[in-house]
Amino acid sequence: MLSEQSAATVRATLPAVGAAIGEITERFYARLFEAHPELLRDLFNRGNQAAGIQKQALAGSIAAFATYLVNNPEQRPDAMLERIAHKHASLGITPEQYPIVHEHLFAAIAEILGEAVTPEVAAAWTDVYWLMANALIAIEKRLYQESEQAGWREWEVVERIDETADVASFRLRPVDGGPVPGYRAGQYVSVGVTLADGARQIRQYSLTAAPGSPERQFAVKRVAGDGAAPDGEVSNHLHAHVREGDVLQLSAPYGDLVLEDTEAPLLLASAGIGVTPMIAMLEQLALTGHSAPVTVVHADRSPAAHALRSDHEAYTAKLPDGKPVFFYEQDAEGAGRPGLADLADVDVPAGTHAYLCGPLPFMRAVRAQLIEKGVAPADIHYEVFGPDLWLAQAA
Repeated sequence: MLSEQSAATVRATLPAVGAAIGEITERFYARLFEAHPELLRDLFNRGNQAAGIQKQALAGSIAAFATYLVNNPEQRPDAMLERIAHKHASLGITPEQYPIVHEHLFAAIAEILGEAVTPEVAAAWTDVYWLMANALIAIEKRLYQESEQAGWREWEVVERIDETADVASFRLRPVDGGPVPGYRAGQYVSVGVTLADGARQIRQYSLTAAPGSPERQFAVKRVAGDGAAPDGEVSNHLHAHVREGDVLQLSAPYGDLVLEDTEAPLLLASAGIGVTPMIAMLEQLALTGHSAPVTVVHADRSPAAHALRSDHEAYTAKLPDGKPVFFYEQDAEGAGRPGLADLADVDVPAGTHAYLCGPLPFMRAVRAQLIEKGVAPADIHYEVFGPDLWLAQAA
């Protein structure tokens, strides 16, 4: 925990640091990548860097952690730390990389805030950083020990299925023929690929089969760029170049959005490619015969754009008390409800546990409606694809 002196200093300087955190992280990444260009080439998501969302996520997590420490001196935000640590473990982050981040982050703080960074202020924020870093290092060490897989492993693509115009599924088996470590429904793997310019980029994809399979299966949506960000480098590479017989490097499974062992009613809500972790959860629920009500909500542009729709419907139909509620912006007649997801007319039984995955606006709207219907905030779990800009709120 923070010392009383450090806590007082952090509390007093939080407004100034918070107001400048965007500039600080901008300068931090510029310094970091100038000194270590290999990190941008081979570790950080270049698309997220171009769009600026990785910088927002870092800023949000630091500010959220510091705020939590000064407001809850006897506790720490374990949910936030677990989420970050799972992502770090999927990337292979090591303890040796934390001093590098510290060096360039605190140089950026001093550069942006100038004389306001007195030795006392620097010491207090150094305490914040290392409390967070050491907590993450400890969690990541535990995750590596539990993973049953050291580092990256080669997997051969044994089947590719083009699910929709923009989504392809890949089914893989380990090249070495060895045992396949287990995982929990809702978790993801990192996939590492070498691109045409020699960069090695890494992305995470949710596993779409129930635990117990001797294979790995995931679905990839081709990400189109917009004015703020380029086309998705890895998703487009996988769509354009990867076929049966090709070999990919996969991490062990990680992720803290996992299906809990409960007899409570469930609600699984997804939008777009956010359907992927829900498919694994639904298959597991169908295999175990979950008897309580399971409400399956999904929103998409159209039935044709609804990836894994047949699995979505089939697993829901196998449940003793499963109810699909699909929303489509186009061509909804005979396939679902028209328009955006709206839970106003959806029955949510008392004691429901909810799992959400999709764009942030979708999840915020669904979460708000669930709380209005009496679902406890602690029973609403979520997954964000990409840097988690919801961390500050979740902490």
